[in-house]
Amino acid sequence: MIMKQRPLIFVTNDDGVNARGFDHALELARRYGDVVAVAPESGQSGMSHAISMSRPLYLRQVRKEEGLEVYACDGTPVDSVKMAFDYLLRDTPPDLAISGINHGSNSSVCVIYSGTMGAAIEASFYGIPSIGLSLVAHDPGADFGAAMHYGSQIVEVALRLRRSRGGVCLNVNFPDLPFDQIRGIMPCRQSNAFFREHFEPRRNPMGREYFWLTGDMINLEAEATDTDEWALANGYVSVVPMQIDLTNHAQLRILRKALE
Repeated sequence: MIMKQRPLIFVTNDDGVNARGFDHALELARRYGDVVAVAPESGQSGMSHAISMSRPLYLRQVRKEEGLEVYACDGTPVDSVKMAFDYLLRDTPPDLAISGINHGSNSSVCVIYSGTMGAAIEASFYGIPSIGLSLVAHDPGADFGAAMHYGSQIVEVALRLRRSRGGVCLNVNFPDLPFDQIRGIMPCRQSNAFFREHFEPRRNPMGREYFWLTGDMINLEAEATDTDEWALANGYVSVVPMQIDLTNHAQLRILRKALE
């Protein structure tokens, strides 16, 4: 196991250990420290905070060199984090966790479904500053240049803030734009939106009906200028600080008054 001489950075993702975005995340992390990575064996998009409770997990080392160890876990993104923090790095907690770089947006309501952000949030439970990185592009050949440039700035900030009260968990999305068209980094809030799904009925060659999930995101704040959706639509890298408290405090005050 890597001994801590430089900062120790943990890397994971939800697209799987062979994803291009994962390779870029490893490259980014190695600029700032030694790296231990655990990622799913295969794509686990949409797994959110799921964990494996009714079957064994398998872990295999896929790469080892100076300052880098990479493992594949056959579970979910959160399984990968738990395997790292409660087993591999139990006695050597990392200084930073990076999840990504995801292919596709994790802005707005996507954060609820995202395996990328599920892993980042899980890492924050251990008191480790964490960053979820996503590129708003599904193209397998997408250009990660801007993500690497602006990702470096965000990693540097997270390392500086790692001892801040309450910890750091950032949801970062990079617009699918050439580097010279990105206007900068915008700290912002999560947009209020939801998905309206459509189930398209089809039939397999044997005549059995099945359904293909499609849908659209409905943004209830399309005109708001302080949200992640606005930032991305206007050429900014969006950065949303996350928290796990899902309490609706405004409704809590109303409920307390109603029950007096």
